Amino acid sequence: DQDPEGSLATDFRRGSVGDATENQRARDLSSGANFRRAQIGVEGTFFKDFGYSLGFQFGGSGTEESGRVQDVYIEYKGLKNWRFRAGAFSPQVNLDDAAGSADTLFLERASGSELQRALAGSEGRAGFGVLGNGERWTASLVLTGGTVGTTAFDEQLALVGRGTYLAINEPQLQLHVGANATWIFQPADNGIDNTPRSPVRLRDRPEIRVDGTRLIDTGNIDATSVFSPGVEIALRYKGLVVQAEHFWYQIERRRPAVGPVLADPDFSGYYVQASYVLTGENRRYNAQNGAFTSPRPAKFVGGKDDAAGLGSWEVAARYSVVDLNYNEGVAGGALPVGGVRGGRQEIWTAGLNWYLNQAVRLSADFQHVDVDRLSPGGTAFGTGSATPPAGAQIGQDFNVYALRAQFSF
Repeated sequence: DQDPEGSLATDFRRGSVGDATENQRARDLSSGANFRRAQIGVEGTFFKDFGYSLGFQFGGSGTEESGRVQDVYIEYKGLKNWRFRAGAFSPQVNLDDAAGSADTLFLERASGSELQRALAGSEGRAGFGVLGNGERWTASLVLTGGTVGTTAFDEQLALVGRGTYLAINEPQLQLHVGANATWIFQPADNGIDNTPRSPVRLRDRPEIRVDGTRLIDTGNIDATSVFSPGVEIALRYKGLVVQAEHFWYQIERRRPAVGPVLADPDFSGYYVQASYVLTGENRRYNAQNGAFTSPRPAKFVGGKDDAAGLGSWEVAARYSVVDLNYNEGVAGGALPVGGVRGGRQEIWTAGLNWYLNQAVRLSADFQHVDVDRLSPGGTAFGTGSATPPAGAQIGQDFNVYALRAQFSF
């Protein structure tokens, strides 16, 4: 539900910096269908104390892929409460991430958690790590590199850490608290002759993936390190779960050999979400991941005798904000030296989930998306009319209506 498209010269809505395709797509976002996830693989145990996983992904964000590595790893789990894992996998970056793709409350994770996750986590990330958990705690620290299929002159190196504690654990009341951090101490290096040498970029789509256009984007920032801490909290009271996280993204710029030294930019994001199971079941706490997972229907569609019913019904709401502006200046004005006009994205989401049984879930989401973003001017989006005048509003607001059918077994 978007305003009609205009020409580049009169319609200033834009997507990613320097992307001519997104210049057009931002003015006319796609409606349609895609396979968001199509995953298949095997996992298991061998020689008692060793585990393995081999998985592939054929879905995609806007466009399905021909196939890529989801995870390929082995782990040693012979030490009580601890696992040592090596290969390509998705480290636990934050609370939203730890729930897993099959148990996310909405069709997509909150934009703030996705930005942190993309820095040094996400699927297919090469790494070696230590993961531990007890009945009420989790702790993990993973050294990560690049993702499978990407190359750089010198690969990125980062540490991803997370710790959680279930402060209250009663049958009807649970309180989860946690902290996490991602530290990129060696950004990918493209070589001394390239500018920027080590580009770091924060950008994201709205919380939907039928269209792959990114409406907030810092552009490339030449960096020597990135630090992204976060805090997390979640409370369950009977069938009600309230969850929130706050993230910071702090980038240390590379100091030039000549010319002015620019200030180091910092950005932030957060979300608050709540859900309630109408049919009496509860979201369950996964002690190994330190996150709440989907309710399990007491009576399900396709069941027999006493197990037959209408499954579980859950309503949900979320408010999320990501601010990728730093010293952005004023509307109608030029971009201050060292400033970043990445944009501020605000999304209200309402959702309905129907768990027909333990394997099948139908979801409906409504989103109101509001992007406030000023043009940096120059040739940020291309020459001529491709780049709106400096300080012009290049954001937009629109509504999204989305449905998903999911099978996970």
